[in-house]
Amino acid sequence: MTIDTIKELIEAALDVDEVLVKVDGSQASITVASEQFDGLSRVKKQQLVYAPLKELIASGELHAVSIKAYTPTEWQREKKLAMLS
Repeated sequence: MTIDTIKELIEAALDVDEVLVKVDGSQASITVASEQFDGLSRVKKQQLVYAPLKELIASGELHAVSIKAYTPTEWQREKKLAMLS
């Protein structure tokens, strides 16, 4: 499993503006920005990102996943806040 594999799976399943993936062993931290998340709860957003990764998780290749999902507007605000801290 590589960062590119995870990104490709997410990009194939969702219409994304941006995908950031960090992998540490069998753990992944994923940040996704997509208009598809507009109006959805945090849990629903995460479920959309989690869905294309189910095979990797079921196989044990990917053990733990941390997902942060934003609309593009939320993501821009989050990036600006990160720069200020």
